[in-house]
Amino acid sequence: MHHDNGIWVGTEDLIRDEAFVQSSQSEFSVENIDQTDGNWQASRRDFLKLMGFGLGAATIAASCEIPVKKAIPYVTKPDEIVPGVANYFASSFSNGGDYCAILVKTREGRPIKIEGNTLSSVTNGGTSARAQASVLSLYDTRRIQHAGTVKEGNVDKMDWNALDREVKAKLTGNIRIISNTNISPAAEKALAEFVAKYPGASVVTYDAVSAAALLEANDKCFGFRAFPHYKFDEATVICSFGADFLGTWGNPIQQARDYAKGRKVVGKKNMKMSRHYQVEGYMSLTGSNADSRIQIRPSETGAAIAALYGEISGNGGGPKLNDKAASAIKKVAKELQAARGKSIVVTGSNNVEEQVIVNKINELLGNLNSTIDFNGQYFGRTGDERNVTKLIEEMNGGQVSTVIVWGANPAWELPNAEAFKSAFAKVGTRISLNTNLDETTLLCTHAAPTHHFLESWGDANPKAGMLSLIQPTIAPLFATRQAEHSLLVWADSADLNRHCRDSHTTNT
Repeated sequence: MHHDNGIWVGTEDLIRDEAFVQSSQSEFSVENIDQTDGNWQASRRDFLKLMGFGLGAATIAASCEIPVKKAIPYVTKPDEIVPGVANYFASSFSNGGDYCAILVKTREGRPIKIEGNTLSSVTNGGTSARAQASVLSLYDTRRIQHAGTVKEGNVDKMDWNALDREVKAKLTGNIRIISNTNISPAAEKALAEFVAKYPGASVVTYDAVSAAALLEANDKCFGFRAFPHYKFDEATVICSFGADFLGTWGNPIQQARDYAKGRKVVGKKNMKMSRHYQVEGYMSLTGSNADSRIQIRPSETGAAIAALYGEISGNGGGPKLNDKAASAIKKVAKELQAARGKSIVVTGSNNVEEQVIVNKINELLGNLNSTIDFNGQYFGRTGDERNVTKLIEEMNGGQVSTVIVWGANPAWELPNAEAFKSAFAKVGTRISLNTNLDETTLLCTHAAPTHHFLESWGDANPKAGMLSLIQPTIAPLFATRQAEHSLLVWADSADLNRHCRDSHTTNT
């Protein structure tokens, strides 16, 4: 049974002895298993023989040989690598507005675990499930492994130089770059050089979890567009209207750390813990941790916010709210008034007027510049989906010649994704810098995949006055290229050309 492939066991197999062939064919037969009245009856031994050994025989019969793996020792072992001993690299996780200072555990040069960096003054060692799971995406076999053209759900491989020539030839007219919030100063500089090279280019930024209404409301109320630092560790009463500040809203990692401090009773030093009310229409991570959860319909969010403002201001009025929720809001108002200057009211609503009312509530309670600090603003949520609405109109009107997608996935993330896809198809050149064949990349004409962040250099500016670095923890696994590099190549950047010349001279 293996003679044709040059694999045989014993001389009987080699000479194809008749008795051996007959016994091998019946070795794993099911003749000995009793099938009386249509019911299978077999001993445990027969079952294991049929399923286990039978599978092995089928594998051998199919000539599925196990590949040989050779362990080759280092000729000159790097001093920093000791087999079995882990190394740790400080880096940063930044993805679509989420930020976390991290320590990456590597073993034999491979990242295997991510934890928070306790030396960070932003997150203080905090981390999230998304940050910890990001190490798995490094080894995702569905990653785009090379540059090329996108056809029928696959990427036809192209040489990077050939791709660059083809892309640069198409970079004319109005060019749009779609991205989520980018907190990297280096990436912003690369974008600025690209836009300077092509006057018809501009960047369209949006966030899947949008804070555009909050930013607009702050601009109206205070004169500057900023996401403030909410000091949940200093607040004794917290009221959230659908803002999942422990999960996805704002800067959840820092907010969760601060929130935990305010909820922890430490001996006689701190005998009290903060009181948390969550007003929402669904069970969020934040709602599951609240002391009291007031359930409303999503359509009642505005009415609930207006009811709280009416109770605190004494003006009353506003839309009708169900009696049970209205009664609960009255109790919340009393507690908030008793904690003036030491409370926080937030909402996850993407309605500007509702965010304006929440600002007025915090102003009446004396929380501004106390538990709500605009000096420590967070830069992770700066996108505005209204820009995408304008872009869809431009694409439908044939005004856009090229769209470059970097990190975002609008064909999946946007509520009006179908309208986007229809307009996107009318653009002649569509280039994706994303790492995976996501819904938007599948609609593109070209793929120029960037490195995974664990393979990249970079930086992050999550908050005012705070800067952290990103460093590679492993060499690129595939023939990818960092997105900033691609943009600089297409922009004929003098800095990039100078860097390449210097590197060539040094290597020579």
